[in-house]
Amino acid sequence: MKELVALLNKEVANLGVLYTKLHNFHWYVEGPRFYQLHELYEKLYDEVTEQFDVIAERVLQLGEKPIATLKDFLTHASIKEASGKETCGEMFAAVLADYQLLDKEFTQGIELAGKVGDEVTIDMFVGMKAVIQKHVWMLKATSKN
Repeated sequence: MKELVALLNKEVANLGVLYTKLHNFHWYVEGPRFYQLHELYEKLYDEVTEQFDVIAERVLQLGEKPIATLKDFLTHASIKEASGKETCGEMFAAVLADYQLLDKEFTQGIELAGKVGDEVTIDMFVGMKAVIQKHVWMLKATSKN
């Protein structure tokens, strides 16, 4: 169970970093796709807020404490924070890569939860993976010429 909680906390950290990153991109995106991407990043950070809360609360339900400081988020996250200097294309590519990473790590969460018989965590990750995989598909389709 300890390994599962560590992975859950890693995802709390990832979503905390991603939330800030998406805000960064929402504020700093420029260019011909501004309106489309400005709205997309807002939609995504609103969604991340819900996922962030669900995973943190799952940690609490398992009798542990979710990490909850910016310093801990940056220490434990596999998603890297934005610099604020990314181009529109770099922002888009980073979001796609981050969602692909979450998809991979949520698969690990499903496997770990399965090993300890935690069906609730499995269900939580499966539901989130469905949303993430849809975003990956849509982001990939958008990036085609």
